[in-house]
Amino acid sequence: MKNFFIITFFLCCYQFSQAQLFTGDQVLNNENFDQQRWSWGYFLGFNSYDFNFDYKDYNPSPVTGQDFRVERRIGFNVGLVGNLKLNNNLDLRLEPGVSFNSRGFQAVRADANTFREINSTYVHIPLLLKFSANRLNNFKPFVVGGLSTSINLSSNENSPDDNSVGQFRMKTNTYYYELGFGIDLYLYYFKLTPSIRGVFAINDELVRDENPNSIYTGNVDKMTSRAIFINFTFQ
Repeated sequence: MKNFFIITFFLCCYQFSQAQLFTGDQVLNNENFDQQRWSWGYFLGFNSYDFNFDYKDYNPSPVTGQDFRVERRIGFNVGLVGNLKLNNNLDLRLEPGVSFNSRGFQAVRADANTFREINSTYVHIPLLLKFSANRLNNFKPFVVGGLSTSINLSSNENSPDDNSVGQFRMKTNTYYYELGFGIDLYLYYFKLTPSIRGVFAINDELVRDENPNSIYTGNVDKMTSRAIFINFTFQ
């Protein structure tokens, strides 16, 4: 499913760029859009979250090559965009939004009872720098990068229960760095921006179980989220 969305993203961008480069239509849509100091919009999109583990004593399963199995699923993003033009090729963007996601998690060295369903609702707030090429007809490619923070409303950080009673706990506050790219498409009535971005957590998110020998947390030195966002921004 994740590969389907990535392929669809590239096909849409390719078809639009081909039409702009190799047809005789040179009419510029929204010709003065980029002259605005401030611009606003909203985005809709998809996400896929995963976990990355650092171990105290790395001794993975000889069968799977890992201690944990993470089942990635497709989630949903929605949010707002505030864009400040710094110069013709550089913008500062604030993109507060909400991301909904679920992940399956299992310790592979134990039986099926170790499976945990991790449902997450993140209030995600990135501050990004957008570096754009010069506009060509009705499209403009760009790369983007920056820092972000999120509040996990489903973290269960303060729950007294842990994995021994089926409750997986994570930290509420997480910090990330983000890198991505996309294309601004200037349509007749608005600007559409498909983009793809990698999101990588910096701080440890795991809340340890009370049992120091827990199969879920005992051997984990650090657990961080990583994600792919595919967003469609309308301005």
